[in-house]
Formats: sequence, structure tokens, C-alpha cells
Amino acid sequence: MPLHFLSTNSIEKTASCFFLIGFGIGTVACALSPSYEILIFARGLTGMFGGVLGSLVMSIVSDTIAYERRGSAMGIVMTSFSLASVFGVPFSLYLANMSGWHTPFVFLGVTALVVCIGIWFVIPQMRGHLDHQVKEPVYRVLTRILKNPNQLQALLFMGSVVFGHFAIIPFMSPSLVANAGLLESHLPLVYMAGGLLTIFTSPYIGRLSDRFGKHRVFFWGALITLLPYFVLTNLKQTSLSTILFTTSFLFVSSGGRMIPASTLVSGTANPQTRGSFMSIVSCVQQMASAVASYVSGIIITRGNQGELENYDIVGYLAIGTTFIAIYLSRKIKATEHLEQHRPELSDV
Repeated sequence: MPLHFLSTNSIEKTASCFFLIGFGIGTVACALSPSYEILIFARGLTGMFGGVLGSLVMSIVSDTIAYERRGSAMGIVMTSFSLASVFGVPFSLYLANMSGWHTPFVFLGVTALVVCIGIWFVIPQMRGHLDHQVKEPVYRVLTRILKNPNQLQALLFMGSVVFGHFAIIPFMSPSLVANAGLLESHLPLVYMAGGLLTIFTSPYIGRLSDRFGKHRVFFWGALITLLPYFVLTNLKQTSLSTILFTTSFLFVSSGGRMIPASTLVSGTANPQTRGSFMSIVSCVQQMASAVASYVSGIIITRGNQGELENYDIVGYLAIGTTFIAIYLSRKIKATEHLEQHRPELSDV
């Protein structure tokens, strides 16, 4: 898919359906994979379509909602992750226990195709952006970003935010079981509790970012996230209530800071080129999460009793990366309608 197709500044219905169909087919292919190697390939293919879908969603929100109200919209969009935690993870585990690990993939793939049908017949065409469409080859998109210090800082900022989060998350469940004594049967409660809370907190944090400024809300959200980072990665044998409080606190604070962060990044691109820029942002996020998981996997080891060792070091790494993100966030300027947002840029 040529990158200039994504350079339109809004999600067009055809593009949404194309990538959603690809995501659905790739997910079903995961369920039908006869070997581990083919499963990895199918999952990678699914990620290609899913990653672009994420950038398309952010583009349409950015294009249809003014910057001064975009935080509230981002907060509502972020509740989709909460719903996935509350309903998706437990339901998928239930399907896997009832019918095998293939079933959740089949269900998700079929659901994606059904949603695509709904999009095609319910969502209206959004072609107003085509009057100002900018078509660019891949190299020109990259060189334009490389020549824009504000956008480069935005990419580094988003990469650092995601790196800190995904340094911890992949090993959270194993550490809760091996280090904190959580029963595997109680793992769904972790995601359900955190997801339920963020359904209510995400829209509220979005409104706060519009009212008090994206920079300021991210700053405080990032600082607050340091506490559950430290506690979670140093947990020993403890009660279920303590575990649920810590993980829920993490979901609320870490997910909440992504709302002003995503809004800040979206404001560094003009509407004519936002689609292509948000696609690059999505790539940076995926690479940061992959590198973070890989680095954490190198640091963390298994002890003699099966416990995860050096998880606390990963926590300190995430804390250090968060401070880098805070520093970079202060340098980002929302160039979109900048004259309307100068008070916000000076409130940090």
C-alpha cells in the first residue's frame, strides 16, 4: 500500500474497511496455522494491518475534533482498550478454556469482518479532506519528518512513553504469579478491575487535558505513574487486594497519560499530512514496544524457586525512561492552529 494513500488527513471508509478486512483475515489465519512458524508469520501480518488501523483511528479523531476539544475525544477512544480488558481478555480466556486456543482468534477475526460490514453501511463517507489532500512518496514523507525538529521530538517522546510502559507490561502477569503469589485463575480479575476503572477515568482525564492543558496533564500523569511502576516491580508475596489496587492504579495512570500524549503528538502535524505522520508514529510505537520487551527479556531471569529476578531493575529502567518522556514533552509544540493555543504552551 503506497504511503501517500495514508497521507489523507482523515479516515476514509474504504481505507478503514480494507485494513479491517486484512486484520480479520490475518487473525483467522492465526487460528488455522499448522505450525509455530506460520503462526508467527500470520500474527505479524495481522499486526501490519492492525497497526495501520490504529493510526487511522487517531487521524480521524484529530481531523474531526478541534485541538482544544481533542483530549476529551481521545479519552473516549481510549475506553476501547478498557472495554477490551474488561470483556475481551476474560472472554477470550473463557473461549480458550472451553474450545482451545484457536477459538479466540476465530471469534476476533469474524468480529472484525462483521464490524467492517457495519462501517460500510453505517459510517458516512468523509471526503472533505480530499480538497487539501497531499500525495507524497515514501521518501518525501520521511525526509519531511526528519527536517521537522518538532515532529522528531514528538516521535522520540512517544517512543519513550511506550518503551517505559512495555518494559513492564509483558512480564507483569508472570511476576504477579511467581513473585506476588497471585493464582493464575485470578489473572482475569487484574484486567477486569483495571479496565472497569479506566472506562470512567479516561474520559475524565481527557476533559482535564482540554481544560488545564495537554502538557500539564501529561506531566502530572507521568509523575503519578512512577509510583505503580516502582511498587509493581518490587512486589513480593502479598494479598489479592493489594495486587488489584496496584495494577488498577497502573492501568489508570499509565493509560491516562497516553491521552494527553497522543493529543500532543497529533497536534504537531498539519491536517494535510497528518495521516502519514500518524502512521510513522504507529511504527515508532510498535518498535518501541518490541525493543522494550526484548530488553526486559534480557534483564529478567528465573530464580531457583521460579521467581522472576531483576524485575525491579526493569522498573527503574521504566522510571528513567518516563523522566526522559517528561523532558521531551516540554519541547513539543502544537503547531496546528498555534495562535489559538499559545496560553497552553506557556502553562508548563
